[in-house]
Amino acid sequence: MSRVWRVDDVVVDTRTEFQHVLIGRTAHGTTLFCDDERQSTETTQLVYHEALTVPPLLLADEVNTVLIIGSSEGVASAMAVAHGASRVDHVDIDAETVRLCAQHLPYGYTPDDLAAAEAHEGPIRLHYRDGWDFLAEAQERGLRYDVVLIDLPDESTDPEAQHNRLYEADFLSRCAEVLTPGGVVTCQGGCPTMWRNQTLITAWRRFTELFGTAVYYGSDEHEWAFLSGRSDRIDDPVGTMTDRLRASIESGRGYLPDSIDADALRGCTVPPHAVRAAVRASSPQ
Repeated sequence: MSRVWRVDDVVVDTRTEFQHVLIGRTAHGTTLFCDDERQSTETTQLVYHEALTVPPLLLADEVNTVLIIGSSEGVASAMAVAHGASRVDHVDIDAETVRLCAQHLPYGYTPDDLAAAEAHEGPIRLHYRDGWDFLAEAQERGLRYDVVLIDLPDESTDPEAQHNRLYEADFLSRCAEVLTPGGVVTCQGGCPTMWRNQTLITAWRRFTELFGTAVYYGSDEHEWAFLSGRSDRIDDPVGTMTDRLRASIESGRGYLPDSIDADALRGCTVPPHAVRAAVRASSPQ
């Protein structure tokens, strides 16, 4: 299967040190492509970023410190601050892409937001670093985070894809080691459609094996699923998330999502049957 996008107006077309970046206008508004894959669009980015960010914010016991790896647009950083985080360490290896996003995308960082984050003036601190290296340094320094959020280009079925190492069990375990008690690791899991679900099956297997509590959230208005994990085991994670969302709405505090409510949490947190069946079949009896 191939996906073809019509780009009516090319705003940026360049190759950074790390990837090919194209920003253009499509039927979905201003759109970001990295290595010829759509990453976010003006009309759908909020649904995507809420599905990525809201479930872990609700699953974590506290949201004071957040580590974000990837997520060049900066939307997840702003959501974490809106939910109450006092420190967000945003790590992205590609400074040029982050700056292009701030300059040209009508969502995420503005140029002024980015300048403050680069200067570490305010709750968001931007680090142009390799995520693996930053995490190793954080472990050495004893830094701890309530949420570790990984937002990278899709895990590739090509075993040579370098960014795949930031999806694998070793990296997820390292992320778990810097969590505070009750903290959460989250990442994009893949696409739930049957003809594209292989990376999702692999990712869900990893999370259920590595974490005492694993929560699936498959956006019913987008094409991606997201996985969150806590090292400890809690009996009713979805009920906990629903109660916390309701409390945020009633108090008017925390990040209040536009595309996720209690019904969405109940309805979108069961993995597809094909994914569950494949993971069960591969599990030791």
